[in-house]
Amino acid sequence: MTFTFIILAIFILFIIYPLVLVLYKSFLDPISNKITLSYFIKFFSKKFYWSTLVNSFKVTICATFLSVAIGLPMAYIMRSIKISGSGILDILIVISYLSPPFIGAYAWIQLLGRNGALTKILNSMFHTKLNGIYGFAGIVLVFTLQSYPLVYMYISGALKNLDNSLNEAAESLGCTGVKRIFTIIMPLVMPTIFASSLLVFMRVFADFGTPMLIGEGFKTIPVLIYNQFMSEVGGDDGFAAALCVIVITVAILLFFIQRFFANRNTYSMTALKPMIAKKTTGIKNFFAHLFVYFVVLLSIIPQVVVIYTSFLNNNGGQVFTGGFSLKSYKATLFAKDNSVIMNTYIFGLMAIVIIVILGVLISYLTVRKRNLFTSLLDTITMFPYIIPGSVLGIAFLFAFSRKPLLLSGTALIMIIAFSIRRMPYTIRSSTAIIGQISPSVEEAAISLGASEIKSFAKITVPMMMPGVLSGAIMSWVTVISELSSSIILYTTGTQTLTVSIYTEVIRGNYGNASAYSTILTLTAILSLLLFFKLSGKREISI
Repeated sequence: MTFTFIILAIFILFIIYPLVLVLYKSFLDPISNKITLSYFIKFFSKKFYWSTLVNSFKVTICATFLSVAIGLPMAYIMRSIKISGSGILDILIVISYLSPPFIGAYAWIQLLGRNGALTKILNSMFHTKLNGIYGFAGIVLVFTLQSYPLVYMYISGALKNLDNSLNEAAESLGCTGVKRIFTIIMPLVMPTIFASSLLVFMRVFADFGTPMLIGEGFKTIPVLIYNQFMSEVGGDDGFAAALCVIVITVAILLFFIQRFFANRNTYSMTALKPMIAKKTTGIKNFFAHLFVYFVVLLSIIPQVVVIYTSFLNNNGGQVFTGGFSLKSYKATLFAKDNSVIMNTYIFGLMAIVIIVILGVLISYLTVRKRNLFTSLLDTITMFPYIIPGSVLGIAFLFAFSRKPLLLSGTALIMIIAFSIRRMPYTIRSSTAIIGQISPSVEEAAISLGASEIKSFAKITVPMMMPGVLSGAIMSWVTVISELSSSIILYTTGTQTLTVSIYTEVIRGNYGNASAYSTILTLTAILSLLLFFKLSGKREISI
């Protein structure tokens, strides 16, 4: 019980307390110090402000729908038809997902911006003047190509548990391939579709890097929050807090709606006869390969572009002058003050240590020691799962910018933010692992004289470790790619790779941005290979 209270106190301090302060500031008049609704009235009474919320919904709904429309058939095709090079394609899909969305936005600017390589070719061929990828369509394109892999991985995992005899029975009754997807496959994987759609929705809804880079006049609410809080001229903490409350309310409502529909459409499946990819021929095989290769090509283009441009010769990182050179790496990787790379790795590793230790303890307490307090702990630890990173960053600055809890500007606040943000994923995976370990194993150790703590440390933890470590590697990749909270909390001394990439793009230093992006991409690839080595898998399904 002592451990429960200590961990509960930590999460109350770093989740509940900051969020309560955000709520308080959203209703506080800074002049009279009285409770007021003026910030919310300001938001809903001016189209300039509330239209950003509408824009966010437009982008998010479209990107989520398109991600499902691509991810579902991709997963079904890869599970049912033998696709040449499927192992490599799986890895490429995962790599495209692990890359931050704003890198995709930057890469597409290089291709389809007003002066992009493809834009110049199209303008020359058709004697026109295209305005580039900017605005609503560009944002949706970037988010869709970066988010569909999440839907693909979730549904691919669900299809593993699908009994293929249902599929074969439908086929024997004359049900065509497309009809089978809508009448058999989709209803059975509907809870998975809801779960992955929620993750896509929340990720897109909370992201500000992509709309900031290519949105131009099309502003979303994360961009508005960032501008209101960080603006050197006209910044308004109270109004930013009110915007955060609106976003949190929307996120919580969406979370409970998803849970409601998922619980109503839950099925128990046992794959007595699992789906096996079969070799096909003719037009079906041709279009299956064409669809998969085309989607993977589009999704991996950003990584190819940033790696390619990182080796282009440039003038100070801004203007590419033709030919190839290592100037971008000399200005970044071999710079005298190269703390951003070390910061990224050190902060990430420290965050992963915290995530693994607390994640294992929390999952053990919530499964083996279920009571009112562990149930409360389980609920609180899920909050960062649905709260955008920028909101958490602002909440941290409200809470920890004065003594005795003066953490703002330090590396510690970055590490804590990373840990809190990624904790729910490790807790959920660890909870699933513990659920598969019989309590009788621990009881046997206790009956032989071992203490409860010793039994947990010597028996339970080693049995959990393979799964926990594999999950930790994937959490590590998401931690080093974190931008939303980092951009709010960083200082010159605590800058990370993602922040550096973003700031270099904003400054127009595309060479430097490409070099930093390449380092981040290679780190993700090496981490993915390590995941495969430790887990013994050759694919990732959730």
